[in-house]
Amino acid sequence: MVELVKDDAAPDFRLQDSSGAWTSLKDYAGRKLILYFYPAALTPGCTVEAIDFTQAAPAFNEAGYAIVGVSPDKPEKLERFITKHDLSITLLSDPERATLNAYGAWGERSLWGKVVTGVIRSTFVIDVTPQGTGSILEAQYGVRATGHVNRLRTTLGV
Repeated sequence: MVELVKDDAAPDFRLQDSSGAWTSLKDYAGRKLILYFYPAALTPGCTVEAIDFTQAAPAFNEAGYAIVGVSPDKPEKLERFITKHDLSITLLSDPERATLNAYGAWGERSLWGKVVTGVIRSTFVIDVTPQGTGSILEAQYGVRATGHVNRLRTTLGV
């Protein structure tokens, strides 16, 4: 399993959002990107995390950060998630898990005391150059949904 660290090159991606439009790393050229990976839309922990990111989005945006969440869910499910919880962040679909694997956010993890294979809740802060390539500024694996956004705000001084 890949595990990215500070100063690693950020893997490029090209994924569909909830409306079916394609999004890639270069779409955030010249900005900082918070790219977070979560197991499944419409589940309790993922809902808490998405709502927390939505509520914090104005402060992150003012500090120059865009927020994007990625899960293996299909775009249609992401759209239901956004609508049900009035989310304002971008959510991307990675059903083939190519981006999840590239970032090391897919693999074995513990769930209720059992080892399962699935999404490893992870967050990356990426400095995307004007040319559209990125460098990892922060890599966090195995984060807890509750309180994660506030901890990230503290880490980034936002």
